[in-house]
Order: sequence, then C-alpha cells, then structure tokens
Amino acid sequence: MKTVELIDEVASLPIEERARLVDTLLRSLNTPESAVDSAWMEVAQHRLDELRAGRVESAPGEAVFERIRQRYEK
Repeated sequence: MKTVELIDEVASLPIEERARLVDTLLRSLNTPESAVDSAWMEVAQHRLDELRAGRVESAPGEAVFERIRQRYEK
C-alpha cells in the first residue's frame, strides 16, 4: 500500500481510532521514559483526586487561554 493510500484510509477512520493511531506512531518515534511517565501519572492522579474531592475548582480552557493572552499582550 502506498503512503498516500494509507493516509486516505486512516483519515476515514473515526476520531477515536485516529487518535489511538497517532499516539501509537508517536510512541514508536519517542520511546517513553518510564520514570518520567510514572512521575507525570502521579501528578495527574493527585490533581484528579483534588478535583474530585472539591479541594480545587476547574476552569474552562477558553477562560485560561484568555487570561494568558491578556497577560502577554501587554
């Protein structure tokens, strides 16, 4: 199968399958470092636990990006 044909076929997949394919391809290019991945997993789990326990509030992504834009436009 030619690359162009493969790309066309992949583009027709549902988004979840395309995302999985992209993740797999990226991991094949950049082998994950287990110590780094483990540390990030701990941080993510801690943040999720705080969110679920109500110790922190989430903010909509657009609001976060707007604050960043305002901060750096000055």
